[in-house]
Amino acid sequence: MSGDSAYDAIAQEHTGDARWAFGTGFTAPLAGLPAGTGTAVPPDVPAGDLAVYCLMLGDDALVLAQRLIEWCTDAPELEEEVALANIALDLLGQARLLLTRAGQADGTGRDEDALAYFRDPGEFRNVRLAEAGNGDFGRTIARLLVFATWRLAVFTRLAGSADPVLAAIAAKGVNELAYHRDYAAQWTLRLGLGTDESHRRLTAGLAALRPLLGELFAVHPVEDRLAGHGAAVRPEEVYGEVAAVLEQVRTAAGLDQPILGTSASAPPPPPPPSAADSGRDGAHGAELVALLAEMQSVAREHPEATW
Repeated sequence: MSGDSAYDAIAQEHTGDARWAFGTGFTAPLAGLPAGTGTAVPPDVPAGDLAVYCLMLGDDALVLAQRLIEWCTDAPELEEEVALANIALDLLGQARLLLTRAGQADGTGRDEDALAYFRDPGEFRNVRLAEAGNGDFGRTIARLLVFATWRLAVFTRLAGSADPVLAAIAAKGVNELAYHRDYAAQWTLRLGLGTDESHRRLTAGLAALRPLLGELFAVHPVEDRLAGHGAAVRPEEVYGEVAAVLEQVRTAAGLDQPILGTSASAPPPPPPPSAADSGRDGAHGAELVALLAEMQSVAREHPEATW
């Protein structure tokens, strides 16, 4: 290695390439999947639907990762700042895999960066729960508890997907999501059983997010078609499991109002949103517009750079 520093040495390897920037050269996203994982879309799985489904799951992870990383320098304790950043990195890793798979399946060859940085808000398919503003720490924990519990239930089933890449991505993500759920559950107990103020803020956070929860269990036509081919999960099928877990945490935390409903009563999921109100169909608000403007600004200013 020559040069005054490691950065000098790295830069020398890319002399003459004006597009190169520090931070490039990461391993191809799918390289982390088990050896022998085939990337061809199974012949009986609709490739177009698979691409859209991967965008849905990938956008959920990408957008929430961006939200969580906003806590850097603002978390109540250094330990929580590191924990939230690590959770964000887990989700970002899932997003990389899923967006890469989407670009393979739709035949366009778009990579993770093209899909993350060069789509407009109306092209994103994340649930609105992911894009909602952080609010205070209580609201962030409330959102993470619901999101991680829901996503873990989906990914556990998705590990048996007929698409081998999607199955491998889900299997890889299960352990990460189990930690996310456990982290959020522990903080829910600490806030719920803590001071009157921490209890109030957690309760307020759940109340603010409750109108967004029905979308998590609404079956999109793409999910319905892919589920018929064994490649996707109908989210309504995980409602009972998610409600039971959240009810257990709610009771232990001393919260008064059910988050979704008790497992005993097993109420039906909240009514699904119309297409005009569904993030799955590109209906988003000003919060996502602002989030993407910040996230995409550098890539759009330097579109020829290799990131």
